[in-house]
This record gives sequence, C-alpha cells and structure tokens, in this order.
Amino acid sequence: MCGIIGVLSNHEVAPILVESLKRLEYRGYDSAGIATLNEGRLGRRRALGKLINLSDALVHDPLAGKSGIGHTRWATHGAPSVTNAHPHQAGSVAVVHNGIIENFRSLRAELADLGAHFLTETDTETVALLTQHHMTQGDDPVTAVRRTLARLEGAFALAFLFEGQPDLMIAARKGSPLAIGYGKGEMYVGSDAIALAPLTHKISYLEEGDCAVLTRSSVEITDHNGTLTNRLIKTIETDSTCIDKAGHKHFMSKEIAEQPSVIGAALSKYLSPEGVITLPGNEIDFTSFDRVIMVACGTAFYACLTAKYWFEQIARLPVEIDVASEFRYREPPIPPRTLAIFVSQSGETADTLAALRYCKGKAAQILSVVNVPESSISRESNLALPIHAGVEVGVASTKAFTCQLVVLYMMVLKAAHARDELNADALFDHVSELRNLPSVINHALEESDKVHAAALKLSQAQDVIFLGRGQMYPLALEGALKLKEISYIHAEAYASGELKHGPIALIDEHVPVVVMAPRDALFDKTVSNMQEVMARKGKVILISDAKGLAEANEGVWFSIEMPAIPAALAPILYAIPAQLLAYHTAVAKGTDVDQPRNLAKSVTVE
Repeated sequence: MCGIIGVLSNHEVAPILVESLKRLEYRGYDSAGIATLNEGRLGRRRALGKLINLSDALVHDPLAGKSGIGHTRWATHGAPSVTNAHPHQAGSVAVVHNGIIENFRSLRAELADLGAHFLTETDTETVALLTQHHMTQGDDPVTAVRRTLARLEGAFALAFLFEGQPDLMIAARKGSPLAIGYGKGEMYVGSDAIALAPLTHKISYLEEGDCAVLTRSSVEITDHNGTLTNRLIKTIETDSTCIDKAGHKHFMSKEIAEQPSVIGAALSKYLSPEGVITLPGNEIDFTSFDRVIMVACGTAFYACLTAKYWFEQIARLPVEIDVASEFRYREPPIPPRTLAIFVSQSGETADTLAALRYCKGKAAQILSVVNVPESSISRESNLALPIHAGVEVGVASTKAFTCQLVVLYMMVLKAAHARDELNADALFDHVSELRNLPSVINHALEESDKVHAAALKLSQAQDVIFLGRGQMYPLALEGALKLKEISYIHAEAYASGELKHGPIALIDEHVPVVVMAPRDALFDKTVSNMQEVMARKGKVILISDAKGLAEANEGVWFSIEMPAIPAALAPILYAIPAQLLAYHTAVAKGTDVDQPRNLAKSVTVE
C-alpha cells in the first residue's frame, strides 16, 4: 500500500526521491514526505495530500543532501496529517514503513515507562523510538535495528537513515515487499521495481525476514536466522515498468484500451501456434485432484467466482471459493487431493498470502495467478501463472481482471482435456474462439460513446443495482464494485433470480438497474427478472448482443450492444462495458479516477 524509496546517491537526492515517489502514486496514499542527510544532519519535509504539495514545500524550503528516504502513506494508525506522515524521526533515527506493527501498543507503553515522548498516533513512530533507545544504550545502528526488528510483530517493510552516517541505510522486510537496486557507486531501496526503474535495471528482492545493510558500494543481507545470504540480482525490463498515460486522460482509460493487446500477449504465452495450451514451469496433473479451492480479494475474487462456473461446467471439478480475509480464520479442512489456487494482481496481497501459507502442507498443490512474477505469492507457490497484463496503475483493476480470466479459462480447458471432459476437437474449438477474443473486445470498445451517454445519466443516481445470471452474476458484482470504487455511487449486485427475494423492494423510478444479459441459455429468465424491474418503474440499462436487444429492448432506458460471443467467454467480453460505465460515470462526477479516495492499489496490510 504505502510506497517506500531510499537512495544513497552521488547527487542531490531530494528531486530523485520525489520523482520516484511519483512512480509509486498508483499504490494509493494520503500524505508524503522525505528525509535527507546533509552534513550529517537529518532534515525532513512532509505534506498532506498529493505529491504536488510536497514539491511545493520543497520549493519554499529545500532539502540538501545525497542520502535520503521517502514515503507515500496510506493511513492505518492515525488520521492523515502532516504530523502522522512519514518519515518519522526519533533523535538520530529516521524511518519509513509499510505494514502494521501489531504489538506497537505494548512497545509504546514500554517506551513511555522509559521516558519516551510520542508526537504522532502511528505505529511507525514506535520503531524509530525503540531503535533510538537501543542506540542511547550504546548500540551501533546495525545492532540497534536488529534488536528492534526482533521485537516487532506484524508486517513491515522498513528503511532507516541515521544522523552522522551518510553512507549507511538499513532495510528490512517481513510480510511487505521490498527490493534493493544496484547502481554505479549508488544503492537504492524501493517498494517495487517501478520506483527503481529510472535509477537502475539491476534489482534483487528481499525475502521474508531479511535485513539488508547498504552502503554506496556494498549490500550485506542476513536472513531471518541472522545468517549472511545472497539474493539473486535480476535485470528488469524497462518496458515492464512504463507508466505513462500514452495520450489518455487517465491511466484507467489507457488500461481499458490496452485489453485487446495484453490479452493477445497472454494468449501468445500460453498457446502454441498449433493451439496446444502450455502452462509454464511444472506441469500439473489435473486428474490427481478431487476438488479446487480458490482464494482472492476484491476484483480477483470475482475472477475466481467466474472460474468456478468454468471449472464445474467444463472440467467437472467442484470448486469452493472464499475471500482471503475470511478463509484462514475459518480454518477450513483441506482434503489432500485438493488444488489450491490464489489470484492476486500484485502478488503481495496480505490476506491472500496468509491464506496461501495456511494451505501449505495441506493442499496437494498450490497454484497462483499473478501479474508480478517475482512477488511473494508467486515465489511461495508450486506453480505461478503470470497474466502478462503489464503494469496496471489505476487502482480500479481493468486489464488485470480480464487477463486473470483469460489465464484461468485456459487452465480450465487444460484441466477439462486432461480429465477427458473435452475431446481434442472440442478443445480445438474453444481455443479458436479464444484466439478471436482480442478482436471481439476491440469491437466492444467501439461502444464507448453509447456507454458514455448512459453514464451521464447514471452519474445523477444515488443508488444503482446490477443484475446478472449464471456466469453474468460475477460480472454484475464486478460492475457494481467498479462503480463504487471510482464514482462513489452506492451500487449493489444480485443474481437476477434473487431479485424477488428482497432486493426488489429497492426498485423505483430513482434506481437505475444495469442488466448484463447476453443471448444465452439463461437469457429468457434474466429478461423476465428485468420486466419485473420495469413494471415497478425501474430504469433499465440493458447490455446484450444484437439478438438479445432485438428481443428485449422495448421499454429500456438505455441499451448497449455487445458483439455475439460464445457463452463461456461472455464474462470476459462483458467486463468491458462494466469498466467503461464506471469510468465515464466517475469522469462525469469529477472524481479522482486513478486514485479514488481511501483506496490503495496493492493491499499489503490486513
């Protein structure tokens, strides 16, 4: 969630820190700050709100120095404020932190008894004060940090800077990602490769429990046992960290438009020219499983819910899905012939990672579907399937969602063929339909103007209901989530058949109802539910194909036509109008589309 950058440079570091923090804006934040060392003394500048406010502060009150740390904060403990903004300082120690220190209250009480004075409401200040306490007892900075780390419970990525130590930075990671960047006579620390991309192409990822001591010419890493270790240095591709808007007004608009190309890229990675589906890495024997469990959060959970229909209908494998934040606390029994699948765009989602660890040693295999191959979830899985969506900056997931669906669908096809539920001819037909998907999505994107017209009206609503049946039910849930996330309009989604079991009480002339209804086997039933809405003066936005609109368009408020597509692939296609509807509604309302309030891109805390 929060963004961290640390630089030991040969140049003035303040502008480097701010520029790197700009690349981390997509993670979500409510305040920002930097600290530098100049002539051995720590200086800090912090600001509430967007990074432009920090930039303004630095214009009026510059910070010199060639060593520094920076941070974008998403508030957990303590309200968003300049006082609670990072970096935090206690005496000669400055620190930035991503995560939650779960035992900070007991540490705080202990420090208070020792005479410490607290200036903030944050858990992070406790880390700085505890480290400073150890140093006043005679410890050098490295020993003080290690003693502090041994006391911390919870999740953290930390970067420390010390007065009088211009060639020293200490970084540590437990539960939150952190990377080390290697330069020429310079060293860097960052939350992810995106922050470090303009500075270096050579990075290594700290693993769970690692502590790194950096100078401009060296890095010494110890593992959770305190043993010296090495972490593989990798070269990152510049293209994979490109975050410009490419002429679009918002990143979300760009990422919606990129879906045909990124889906094409994903298909090319998994489909041979002959149409053979190949999963990279270790092959999985789908005949060895009796059931599948799928765990995720947010939009990724709806991708799992869609895949449940596919697994059960096509591969005839029973599937149980759960939101990650509930799964491990439910302590479900996991039979040994179970495949556990975890879906996460960032690969660092804290609840999903914790659920994965719960399944280790219980499930037969652990498989993940991620957008960041070097992420924690990827590394801790038996097999990780990249979705090849590229960097997704907009907080509301778009291209990552559809790429997740594409990769999950190919997995289902491979499982169905292995289990003799699809013969070679049927598999060939499914693969041929998949190959056409980027072209079909291009046609769907051409309906943006019609969606825009509907969104202008939708932006005036206070409540919106989404309806879908069968495989369209997860898409209704995703459409409602998208609208809530970026337009702040209250939206709910229901399986169409559940409408009469309570939600129909909400229907009147003030409540728009978005109906997602391709002309499939359940179309007539969905239209019947839609008629119940219109009979109660509900305003219907019907999203269907030409045949569906020809049969059911009469009396609807707005209609949006989608290309015809095989029923199994309709959830991927219909994600496009759901995304466009939310996007144009948010633009009409003037909200912050790419960085909606209170949200973060990568949720790395519980």
